[in-house]
Amino acid sequence: MEKDMVDAPVAKRLVQVIIDNLPEPVPGRRPVHTIGMGVKGKFVASDVARTYCIAEHFNGQPVDVSVRFSNGLGGLEQHDGWSDVRGMATRFHLSDGRGSDLIATTLGEFFVRNVEDFFEFSEVAKLEPYPRRSPWRKILDILQLKVPARNPYPNETRSVDAGALRYANRHRFAQLGVFQVGLIGAPVSYARASYHAVHTFMVTAPDGVRRPVRFSWQPVAGVRNTKLTEVPRDKYLREELEDRLRRWPARFMLMMTIGEAGDALDDPTKPWPATRIRVVMGTLTLTEVPEDQEAAGERISFNPCRLAPGIEVSGDPILEARLGAYEVSREMRGGCPFRWS
Repeated sequence: MEKDMVDAPVAKRLVQVIIDNLPEPVPGRRPVHTIGMGVKGKFVASDVARTYCIAEHFNGQPVDVSVRFSNGLGGLEQHDGWSDVRGMATRFHLSDGRGSDLIATTLGEFFVRNVEDFFEFSEVAKLEPYPRRSPWRKILDILQLKVPARNPYPNETRSVDAGALRYANRHRFAQLGVFQVGLIGAPVSYARASYHAVHTFMVTAPDGVRRPVRFSWQPVAGVRNTKLTEVPRDKYLREELEDRLRRWPARFMLMMTIGEAGDALDDPTKPWPATRIRVVMGTLTLTEVPEDQEAAGERISFNPCRLAPGIEVSGDPILEARLGAYEVSREMRGGCPFRWS
C-alpha cells in the first residue's frame, strides 16, 4: 500500500482524538505507548517458514531486529505495575537497508471494527473521575456475570474503564476486547508476556499460493503476571529486562495462525477458532538493551503496514487506517527516519 492512498484528514483526526484524551500533552513523544524501551536481537526463521512465505526474513538467514517494548497508556508516568495493554513493536532489518515491521500488543482481539467505530469509542471512553462503588455493587455485578470495576490505583483519580464498559454494553463486537483489557494485568517482565498482531495479513508462498494469517509472539520463558493482591510497583520493567539480558538472552517464538474459509479477514474484533493450524515461523533472540535509547527505539518509526515483499495487508479497515495515523504521529514527533519499499 502506498502512502498517498491514505485519507490524510482522517489520519489526523485519529491521532487527535487520542491526544485529546490524554491526561496531559506529550509533545515530541508517541501519544500512546509513550513509555517504552528499545532492545536489540536477531531473528532466525524456522525450516518450514520459507515454504509458507517468500519474505526475506523467513529465508532462514539471521536477521537483525530492533524491538520497542512499551506500556499502553499515554503520558509520561511509568505505571509499570498497573493493569495495562503492553506493546511489542518489531523491526526486521532487511538486506537492502529497509525493514519489515510487526506491531503487536498483549490484547488478543481489538475493540473496534473500523474507523467510524473508533471515533465513537473515543467519544464514549473518555477519562472521567472514579465513581464511588459499594461492595454490594460489585457483588451485584458478579451475580449478573459482569466484570466488577477495579479499585483505583494509588494516585489514580481518573479512568477510561467506565466509558469503555458503557461502549461494550452498547456494542457486542467490542465486548471481548474490552473484557480482556479489564483483566489483562501487569507482566513480571516484558519477556514474560505474549503479544498479538490482531490483524489479518496475506502471505505468499514460493508456489504463489496466498494465505490469510495472523501473527503472535509467544515467550519461551512462559507468560507470568504480577499478583493482583500486591500494591502495583512502578519503573521495574526496564530494570528487570536489563538484568535478565545481562545473564542470558530472552527468546520469543513467532507463531503464524492460518485462516480458513469463513474466518473474519477484515474484522480484528473476531477471534479465529482455536483449531486453526499454527506454524512456528522462527525464533527471536533478544540480547542487548542499547545505551542510546533514542536510536534503539524512540526514533524508530514503526508502522504495521510497512511490510516486506511476500506479506501484504488484508482488507481490514483499521489496519489500513493505521498506515496514515502512524505517519501523522511520526511527523508530529519531528520526522523519524522512515523508508518505504
